Amino acid sequence: MTVSTVGLLPELQRLVQETAVQIAVSLTATTNVTRDQLMPVNRKYPIEDLLAVCRGLPLAQRRRVTFEYVMLEGVNDTAADARRLVRLLHGIRSKVNLIPFNPFPGAGYCSTTPARIRAFHDRLLASGVHASVRQSRGEDIQAACGSSPATRANALRRNVVQ
Repeated sequence: MTVSTVGLLPELQRLVQETAVQIAVSLTATTNVTRDQLMPVNRKYPIEDLLAVCRGLPLAQRRRVTFEYVMLEGVNDTAADARRLVRLLHGIRSKVNLIPFNPFPGAGYCSTTPARIRAFHDRLLASGVHASVRQSRGEDIQAACGSSPATRANALRRNVVQ
């Protein structure tokens, strides 16, 4: 079983200590400025603190932390972002799951092009970071990471990004 989290640090540490679940961390940005905009929880638990906790997690021998990275055109998909991601994940047994964004009305974001996602992926692999690109499904029904369009619309109205 895998539990996905935005990075509530005390709960993350407790979860790993008390269970045998796999951890998937929604990262989606390589700077605090960008992550603050996309994921307000970052203001309380900034990237450096989140990754420090991930470095210290007592992972079983063949386990890794999965970092989920939603690809947003012009926001987090540059060569510089790929280089920063490599540096940020240094020393963490990890894999990166690159996720094409499924646009929906009012989102304010577009998905990175497949060619640019491929280039980002290739940069990670060339730097020794285990990475994969998630096959996009559910765009036709505006689905994303298991949430319905109604759930996402409610989250946007509350200024919360899921």
